[in-house]
Amino acid sequence: MDLLQYAFMQRAILSAAIIGTVCAAIGVYVVLRSMSFIGAGIAHASFAGVSLGFLLGVNPFFTTIVFCVGTAWGIAFLSERRKVHEDSAVGIFFASTMALGILLIGLMKGYNVDLFGYLFGNILAVSSNDLLISLIIAALVIGCIWFFYKEFLLLTFDPEMARVTGLKTKMLNLLMMTLMAVTIVISIKSVGIVLVSALIVTPAASAYLLSTDFKNMMLLAILFGVGSSWMGLLLSVWFNLASGATIVMVATLVFFVCYFMAAHRRRHKFSGRTRS
Repeated sequence: MDLLQYAFMQRAILSAAIIGTVCAAIGVYVVLRSMSFIGAGIAHASFAGVSLGFLLGVNPFFTTIVFCVGTAWGIAFLSERRKVHEDSAVGIFFASTMALGILLIGLMKGYNVDLFGYLFGNILAVSSNDLLISLIIAALVIGCIWFFYKEFLLLTFDPEMARVTGLKTKMLNLLMMTLMAVTIVISIKSVGIVLVSALIVTPAASAYLLSTDFKNMMLLAILFGVGSSWMGLLLSVWFNLASGATIVMVATLVFFVCYFMAAHRRRHKFSGRTRS
């Protein structure tokens, strides 16, 4: 408890709550729409944005958000043309943006520790400015999810009906991809480029195992996301571990607990029906 008196720890706890909430909220749609690979592709695209930011000497946030949103739109554009499968489009951007990031690193003089810190994250290094930006963008993402709740719900469960009823499905898909991209951008400083897609997918997948109701799934996902972030943060401080990796491992442990709980519940229901 003595750690809570330090400003860096207070910022880390708030950051964990923010990213745990927004990643889980957007992750529900990612899991239900099978967009996990897209999330991984956008996350790795951020490496090029971060590298460009350090090369130009500007805040990497601005260059990263351009690369991530641009990648999201590029994937959406190519996959909508029907000539390129979605997984192929993701694979192309996944590899090319990582290659571009490596090339940009080669143009730098010397070794930059901060750049490689973005790969694996360090939530304890989150600054007040980072926290403010994360809070504003997270509020915008949650606000969009709330405002387009019915549209996103219909698009997720019945995309054909969404088109028939006159919804602008292409624009809604593009908005969803954009929300995922900006969520990734505000999370990479905390959990890292390599691990951020896991924080989006894993809490939502855990909630999916335990709930068949969409609202309950959303609430459970946020609970798992924030809880895993806080527990991973505390464990990383207590045992001097990498914070991003510890958060993801806690979230993964929660997933397997939910998996076995769901499996036990199914067996119990099946045995009850057999006896009856």
